[in-house]
Amino acid sequence: MKTLINIARIIVGVLFIFSGLVKANDPLGLSYKMQEFFEVWGWNGLNNFTLTLSILMIVFEIVAGVAILLGWRMKLFSWLLLLLIIFFTFLTAYALFSGKIQTCGCFGDCIPLTAQQSFMKDLFLLVLILLIFFNYKKIQPIFSGKVSIALLLLSLGASFIFQWYVLTYLPVKDCLPYRVGYNIPEKMKIPAGAIPDSTVISFVYNKAGKDIEFTADSFPADFDDSLYHFIKRYDKVIRKGNAAPAIKDFVLITPSGNDSTDALMHSQGNMYLFFIHDEDNAANWKAQLFEVYKLAQHKNTPLFFVSALPEETIKALVGKPMQDVPLLKCDAVAVKTACRTNAVLYLMNNGTIVNKYSYAKLEKAVEEMPK
Repeated sequence: MKTLINIARIIVGVLFIFSGLVKANDPLGLSYKMQEFFEVWGWNGLNNFTLTLSILMIVFEIVAGVAILLGWRMKLFSWLLLLLIIFFTFLTAYALFSGKIQTCGCFGDCIPLTAQQSFMKDLFLLVLILLIFFNYKKIQPIFSGKVSIALLLLSLGASFIFQWYVLTYLPVKDCLPYRVGYNIPEKMKIPAGAIPDSTVISFVYNKAGKDIEFTADSFPADFDDSLYHFIKRYDKVIRKGNAAPAIKDFVLITPSGNDSTDALMHSQGNMYLFFIHDEDNAANWKAQLFEVYKLAQHKNTPLFFVSALPEETIKALVGKPMQDVPLLKCDAVAVKTACRTNAVLYLMNNGTIVNKYSYAKLEKAVEEMPK
């Protein structure tokens, strides 16, 4: 029995550390997933706190995993892990059975899991954690209290520092479809051999004050226009396919309303796209961006601002010297996906991402600007 408990402890500890590290590579991804849940539940007021919650949850996952491996304060951490896995299981069950959330973000974007896979993973962990919870007294610490505390503090500090680094300098491992070397137009195409969604035509009619739904093949026997009043018709997905492009909703619109996506993504020669997510960080990149702007002008390299923010807001952020830089409006979700630090400079050539620079590395962009 003791061997089984130790195996469970090692599996749980390693999985929690691994899960935390994968998410720590891109805490904004978990933040956006939290926003997705909050918006479904109508808790939009919490969206401003999701990044903080994301960072803290990731730190806790890593520290809890280390504590379980060390066998330190098992009564406390077995309780904490049990509460956490019950919460995670609820989230994955909600995603699976409600159909309102497609993926849960358990291992971030680097290891995408379906809602069903996430739910089964959490059930497996729940069984292991229950085994630990009811037998925590049989688990002995590996090291003395001082050594264990030192290792926990080290993991705590490393978790915070690593997340600060990726939020400042971009994720260490880029698992998104906007990574260097990828061609955006190609990623906007449906993959070859993809399986489309299987759908049926569904109708919703009102009968005697009650909405009734049925498919085109199963009209009620008493159907009559005098009894049934049409509400809507829609295509109901009965089996989800995978016929979705890696990049969706990436459309670049000029202030006059023209779609310039195709022209820019097939433009020969170098071009810069500066993605701005929100207004919060402008003081940290404005001066360095001006250096990029001046050198790009000198080398006749086009520069564009890409954002979902209003044109007036962008002009106020960048100041008068750069107000002649064209602004391209883009979907907010596409900008958030492309912009994993606020902000990011992309070097493009014929739709291919040649390089990208965090706002904190714009000086490097100046040094490496192609001739």
